[in-house]
Order: sequence, then structure tokens, then C-alpha cells
Amino acid sequence: MNNKIVVIGSSNTDMTIKGERLPVPGETVTGGIFYMGPGGKGANQAVAAQRMGGEVTFICKVGNDIFGDNALEGYKKEGIDISHVMRSSLASGTALILVDESGENCISVASGANGDITPADIDSVADVIRGAGFLILQLEIPVESVLRAAKIAHEAGVYVILNPAPACELPTELFQYIDLMTPNRTEAQTLSGCPVTDDASLAAAVEKLRGYGVKDFVVTLGSKGSLVFKGGKAEMIPSLKVKAVDATAAGDTFCGALCVGLSEGLDLTEAARFATKASAITVQRMGAQASIPTRDEIK
Repeated sequence: MNNKIVVIGSSNTDMTIKGERLPVPGETVTGGIFYMGPGGKGANQAVAAQRMGGEVTFICKVGNDIFGDNALEGYKKEGIDISHVMRSSLASGTALILVDESGENCISVASGANGDITPADIDSVADVIRGAGFLILQLEIPVESVLRAAKIAHEAGVYVILNPAPACELPTELFQYIDLMTPNRTEAQTLSGCPVTDDASLAAAVEKLRGYGVKDFVVTLGSKGSLVFKGGKAEMIPSLKVKAVDATAAGDTFCGALCVGLSEGLDLTEAARFATKASAITVQRMGAQASIPTRDEIK
């Protein structure tokens, strides 16, 4: 089995304030604690997969600035292959994150260089994509570039995972190139157009998306765990009961770990159980990449 993992996606610098509660519009909440560190859904998933033991190549675009330089230095220290990272005249991506004492968060992102990844850029790394066993994609880069990458991978027989976050309108063509989609409940509702209020309506939303061509799904349900939809059957994977302090990067950790599990020959259900353990550690820590565990911690 080709277990090489290529992740194409966003690279951000996260600036986080953890406070007692999230402010409502127009309100200022004081007394928080400030953290700054690397983030971005693409980068988080690449780091997660690498720390879980994967062989990872990360393709992204960063600015010619200190945020970009620091990000690349961090990926290099992780052991991630960054030989195909590109530079942009735009600023590196940044994210402002607010976290309350229960671990709930809200995030505002300035895409910067992430929005500068073009289909032509994807074509320039087509051979890298074709040489992978698995491709992980998200939606913090332009959708047309996601589509191009998925099509190249699909045509080469590469297993394509799409984490459809943040959810947005997607071209119907994209779905036929996806082997596995990993939405949360809200993203499943947005993408399908079906109201999701319980497990039955979630299953209906997934079936609608499956009708577009996606093969399998793992829907993450936060503190409840996840639902694996494979071959027309659904199986609940319960969460591990822990004290959450920050949910940032929990979904990204899950996705990266899930891919590593699959790359090591686990079936989808067992890979989801493995990913659940990883994300349970992540939510007990502050920050994005700083909270992602290593394989030894899972053991």
C-alpha cells in the first residue's frame, strides 16, 4: 500500500484569547489570556498526520513575511516535507480566535496567501499528488483549486479525503472525486440543504450527498463522538469523556489521525476510533498545533 499523505490547504498564524465567555456583537470582554501560534486547517491536519506517524507532504502558500517564515520553520521541525510550498505577494494567512471557559470557540480568518492558491499552482504539483496514496483537502483555499487537486488525485487512483470546512457551496463535479468526506453536523446540513435535527435527518443529509458521488462519510458530532457511514450502514463511535478546554484543531486532529489510520490498513470504523483518541487529547489543551498529540501519547 502507498501510505504517502499529501495535504493541500491553508497555513495561518493563530492569535487566540481565552476568556470567561465569548462576547456578543458590540460587547468587549476583558480578562482573557493571549496565545499565538501556528494554525490553519491544512497545516493542522498535516501536523496531526505527521505526529501520528504519517509520511506527509504539505502544499500551501505563505507570504514573504515573518509569519510565513516562522510557519515553514515549524513544519520543517515536525519532519514534514515542505519542498513544494509556494510564496505569495499577499500576506500570510491569519486567524483571530476567541475561546470561552467551556472550550467553545469562534474564529475570524484573513485568508491572505491561502486565497492565492490557483488551479495553475495545483497543476505545478500534479506529479506530487499522483505519487501519493492519500490526499487531504479542506475549504480554506479557493474551491476551484480544491476541485483541480481532487480531480488529479482521483484520476491517478489516489484516495481523496475532503474535510468540507468551512462549509460553502461546492460544484457538483467535486463530489464524484471524493472517497471520504468528514463534515460536522452543521457542514452536512449546509452542503446537503437538508435540515439536521437528529440522527435520522443527519442520515438523510448524508444520503443526499452520497447521491452526488461521495463514497463514505465520517460525521463528527463534537462531544457526542462521530457517525461512520459506510456501505449504506451507520455506526456510532462514542467520544471519550474528558474535560475540554479548547476545541480548536480537534476536528483537524481527527482528520489527520483518521487518514493515518487508513494509510496503515485500518478499516474506516477502526480508523475513526483511533482518531477519536487523538482528538480527545487535543481538546484538553490550548491552541491549535500546540494541542495536537503525538503517536506515543495515543499509545
